[in-house]
Amino acid sequence: MIPGPETRVVELRVHGVQGTTPEALVDAVAAVEVAGDGIGRLVRPADRLCRPAPGPVLQTAGGATPRTVEGYIWGGMTSGGLAKATWALLFPFSLANVAHWMLPPVAPGSRAARVLGAALRTLLRLAALLLTVLFVTQVAVISLDLVATQCLAPGTGCLVDAVPEWSRRLPFTRVLIGLVPVALVVLVLHRVSTVEWSVAASARRVNHPVDRRSTMPGAHVVADPDTPTLRALHITAALAAVAVLTLGGPGGPDSAEAPARLVWAASAVLIGLCVVGVALHDDPPGQAPSRAGRWLRDGYGAVTRAVLLTGGWFALIGTAAARGPMPAVLVGTNATLQVVGVLLVVLAALVAVLIVPAAVLARPAWSGQARELRPWAGGVMAAPMLVVAGLLGGGFGAGVAYAVHPLIGMGELPSGYHYLVLLWGAAAALGLLAAVAVLASAGALRWLSSRRRPGGWAPELPLLHEGRPEDRDRAMSAWWWARFERRHTHHVLLLAAGVLTAGALVSLALRVNRVEPPAWLDPLHGVGVFAMAALAVALLRLVYLAARRPDAGRRLGILSDLASFWPREAHPVVPPCYALKVVPEVVARVVEHLAEPNTRVVLTGHSQGSLLVAVAAARLAEQLPRADLDRLGLVTAGSQLQWAYPRAFPAVVPHSSLTELAGELGGRWRALCRGTDPLGGAVTTWRRQVYDGTLIGVGYRPDGTEGALAPAQRGPTGALVLGGDHWLPDPQRGPFPGRRWRPGVSGHTDYTRDPEWDRAVAMAAGLEPLPSGAPPERVERSGQDERSGQDEPPAASGLPPAEPALT
Repeated sequence: MIPGPETRVVELRVHGVQGTTPEALVDAVAAVEVAGDGIGRLVRPADRLCRPAPGPVLQTAGGATPRTVEGYIWGGMTSGGLAKATWALLFPFSLANVAHWMLPPVAPGSRAARVLGAALRTLLRLAALLLTVLFVTQVAVISLDLVATQCLAPGTGCLVDAVPEWSRRLPFTRVLIGLVPVALVVLVLHRVSTVEWSVAASARRVNHPVDRRSTMPGAHVVADPDTPTLRALHITAALAAVAVLTLGGPGGPDSAEAPARLVWAASAVLIGLCVVGVALHDDPPGQAPSRAGRWLRDGYGAVTRAVLLTGGWFALIGTAAARGPMPAVLVGTNATLQVVGVLLVVLAALVAVLIVPAAVLARPAWSGQARELRPWAGGVMAAPMLVVAGLLGGGFGAGVAYAVHPLIGMGELPSGYHYLVLLWGAAAALGLLAAVAVLASAGALRWLSSRRRPGGWAPELPLLHEGRPEDRDRAMSAWWWARFERRHTHHVLLLAAGVLTAGALVSLALRVNRVEPPAWLDPLHGVGVFAMAALAVALLRLVYLAARRPDAGRRLGILSDLASFWPREAHPVVPPCYALKVVPEVVARVVEHLAEPNTRVVLTGHSQGSLLVAVAAARLAEQLPRADLDRLGLVTAGSQLQWAYPRAFPAVVPHSSLTELAGELGGRWRALCRGTDPLGGAVTTWRRQVYDGTLIGVGYRPDGTEGALAPAQRGPTGALVLGGDHWLPDPQRGPFPGRRWRPGVSGHTDYTRDPEWDRAVAMAAGLEPLPSGAPPERVERSGQDERSGQDEPPAASGLPPAEPALT
């Protein structure tokens, strides 16, 4: 679309993790809100009277174009205050929920793939249910067993100042002291699971329902209608499990009294109903709302949920009444923990077994892609994620118990905890050895790379800093370490899962064979106690600091930002998904601006914000008429949309969906990249290499296809533009007149300060011509591809033979 004299550009920025200030987001000394509800805020630069001010004009080939800079602030959804800080304690729940979104895609037309997909989703939901039960029963271990049963037993003298001796002899004092903290924790879990971010009414009117058959990125990031049912099932199961633990454990009630037996039986029935309900609730958003899943959802409607929750609370109250005087030993504690732990291990093992054939069946979807685009670990990352979630959940609860035990000064912890301590001790020792090996290997590789010319492992580096050897040498170390982190981040998770699994196997073998740990393993026991207690204390301290100091809350929010992008699916007791609010409100703001015929909108996102704006652009591409879509552009900076999200979540953000989005935008998707950025990388190009002194590669074409691209062109600020990627020299080549100057290596920060930013925005707005030139002719290739170590067909890339750039 040809710009006219009245054309103006609206640049709508979305920040990344850790939040930001309004002033920093819009690059102004002052900012003012212009829309929003206080949680999702739209801000603009402000003048001295705190009125919205226009942004700097956009210099293009056709002259100066007026520009309005807006920013969408969403950081308040993940940090600030005690309530949000306590979400960190539920991080294992979030990992289990994330594992669901990491499952491999279901191969179309394959019955076996559908069956495996349904089985994996069921197993993950059941594992998530067990994590909730484990968390609540571990609270009961501390309050009900360690404190109420052992510490407050008559004649012990423990906590006598807080609980007088005479009150301990009353029938219900100790059982109430043990059960009230459990009830409070369950209430907190219920409260957390009901928090939702409401979308502004204006945004709800503008946004169209998401097409359930869409193949665009993030199409299925929608609210699950089964979440209220899963919430009720989790809460009911947790309450019933505590009742079973208190009355004797899974083996049956320890009392012959009729009330105790009745409450125990009712609680067991409630647990069974919850397990069946969780297992059968398999209707992923958008898959098949007309199947039997809809009937099941109707059967577990509001009335049924209320009955289940009432039954759970009555079971807990009935337990307090039926228990009577507390026994000398709470026999159900150890058995309950062991049953939950064994079931969790079995489910994790089943997931690990079934996910392999599921990934094999899904492999045709990515087998033709370059190695650097294929899913991590062949598409089985959900299994190690679940392992880490389970072992972190067990370790945190046991760590709190070991931290509280010395404060009480007496009592015995469940015998199962000794094996869990051994697990963490072995894992900590193996982890230390692995960390030393990894660091030594990384140091050796770094030293070897320093002996080689930079073009050997980063051909872009000499091109970006051509004629400036000082900048090249300064950037070399940062470039190497950033590349190392991007390539091996998922290996860290795999290593952690492997180490924890090895420790679990050692502990499980000893437990199954009923072998007491030998004396020579005593050091591992001490290491395990320290590791678990340190984990618990560190998390609790972070929560305390986050509640007291907002800056600490933002640092803690990194984990929450990443995990809370995903809606509640496998686990309902996780922080609310901010994407369900951010994306519709960003879409509504864009539609509002595009209502003015001379306005062009450029969505810009940094880091995690790049995923949000990509999903928003995909929604807009599906609902806007072509004339309006031609006035929309996209700029991503420091993005993980190639090296992380499509590889970790191949069913939700597959590479093919990004190809489709790039085709809809027709070349108006620009990505700013730095080789020194450990968190962001290339987005629209891959298999980059230097040939005959120029940077070439494969990537998205404006017509929606993939293939060889025209050689990179150097921009006026020194950036190399290959396809949609703008490779920025870091340090900058400036200073440049009229631009802020930042010396040194910027890495993942300050993309908007780079002089190439305005040029990318102008290209995304269609006001600056795209780099021209024809792609290189296809040249037959032979031998092995140096990047993947595998034979490639001659037409796989259409690029001449050259040393590949491993960026």
